Amino acid sequence: MTDADQGAGRTTRQTILVADDTPENIDLLSALLRQDYRVKVATSGEKALAIVNSTEPPDLILLDIMMPGMNGYDVCRRIKANPDRRGIPIIFVTAMTSIEDERLGLEVGAVDYITKPISPPIVSARVRTHLALYDQTRALEDRVRERTAELFASRQQIIRRLGRAAEFRDNETGNHVIRMSYYARLIAQAIGLGPEATELLFNTASMHDIGKIGIPDAVLLKPGPLSKAEWAVMRQHPEIGAEIIGEHDDELLQTARTIALTHHERFDGSGYPRGLIGENIPLFGRIVAIADVFDALMTARPYKPAMPIDETLQVMGRNTGLHFDPALMEVLPSVLPDMLRINATYADTHGPMTDVDVPVAEPGDSGEGAALPA
Repeated sequence: MTDADQGAGRTTRQTILVADDTPENIDLLSALLRQDYRVKVATSGEKALAIVNSTEPPDLILLDIMMPGMNGYDVCRRIKANPDRRGIPIIFVTAMTSIEDERLGLEVGAVDYITKPISPPIVSARVRTHLALYDQTRALEDRVRERTAELFASRQQIIRRLGRAAEFRDNETGNHVIRMSYYARLIAQAIGLGPEATELLFNTASMHDIGKIGIPDAVLLKPGPLSKAEWAVMRQHPEIGAEIIGEHDDELLQTARTIALTHHERFDGSGYPRGLIGENIPLFGRIVAIADVFDALMTARPYKPAMPIDETLQVMGRNTGLHFDPALMEVLPSVLPDMLRINATYADTHGPMTDVDVPVAEPGDSGEGAALPA
């Protein structure tokens, strides 16, 4: 390992791209740098971009300005327009010596400007300096990403735990929120939602019933059917939930609020609290409605036994187009085996469970319905 490698704390040498259309300049810079760095060369702007956009981009670029075809300024602009490559430091090495040339070079994104004929000690010193700065920048960005991920994970866990807090009031284990969150994610994946939207839904669906915290025990825990007046009280929980979450710029909380407010809307407009119709109901609310009802039917509650899977599907089928979005219901058969495995894995008979590090059973581990709660 060279001194340069040790100073950067690396086990592999850093890579310098030399982009110049003059062989003599390439030879000079390559000879100067090759002892301490890996050197790649490009004799045109197009070839330089191909190397930069490859799976092994350079750590620093020494870029000539006057090249045939695409000049150095254009190459620099292209690189700085690419979010995945814009951080790579670019040093212009050029015979263009005017102050205006240097100003333009720095404006398009270069970190430094060296004029020809070059001074080898100056080139070496500036390469070392900008590589060190780039390493520090990347290390800082990595730490920021790690911390951001930690904070996001903490927010996710807080939201899930709040969702479970509401569920514990009318379900001894609270496993319902785990199951229905997984169901919602399966449906989202099946309809082709992207991974970010799918995970956003998964991480906020558990807050759908947070408003139940505000429902009196006499109504929420009543073992028999609710009276008309009691139903009026129960139907306040979506708006209570929206009020508990509040209005925020944060996307996670915005989504949780939307789901809490709209998961009891019905496709035909007969739902509550706003009587929204069809696609006026937010997509996440329509997905959670299916996941929530499926789990409610399949699970024993104080006022009813668990419904067998065949009867559950019949009830949901009769309500397609009434309660549920027909387009979403079309994908239900394709995800049903996974939904049944989730139902068995997080069954209430297992007692209170966590959704962290508890694997869903693989296909073939149990027959459909074999482990469903009785």
